[in-house]
Amino acid sequence: MTIDGFISGQNGEMDWMKFPWTDDITNYVREITKPIDTIVLGRKLAVGFIPHWANVAKDPNHPEYEGGLKYATTQKIVFTKTLDKSIWDNTEIAKGDLVEEITNLKHMQGKDMIAYGGGEFVSALIKNQLIDELHLFVNPAAIGSGMPIFSDLTAMQKFNLDVVQKFDCGIVAMVYNPI
Repeated sequence: MTIDGFISGQNGEMDWMKFPWTDDITNYVREITKPIDTIVLGRKLAVGFIPHWANVAKDPNHPEYEGGLKYATTQKIVFTKTLDKSIWDNTEIAKGDLVEEITNLKHMQGKDMIAYGGGEFVSALIKNQLIDELHLFVNPAAIGSGMPIFSDLTAMQKFNLDVVQKFDCGIVAMVYNPI
């Protein structure tokens, strides 16, 4: 997200994101994804995310090959109202009630889950208090307007700040736990 709280520009622009990442942030993301065995995604992000990482996993010379393997081989669940069946490997479709589906997933045996998604999906997870640990990656940019990540809140939510980590590329990760 930007320092002024947006996760994309008004038309979905993400040109403000800081790339390339430095080794320290790449290693940080690698470490937080090690204990996961399920990725939950919104459909809009899944359309680009899943094929991207599948292609990266096919190229052992790609600098993100290790991440590509992790994302390509991990079970993914795509939350959608428009798709009837999965078009991707290792991916299931969830069409039911978001709160019920995520709650059921949380009660299943397994490791950790991680959520990736566009603003609508992640905002819905936050609004419904379905996130146990919130990792905000704040990029050193302000864009003035766009899509905020906390746009759908209907009541105040409080969090404890657990970790602040500054990376060499200028991004800051802040890890919050709901109270």
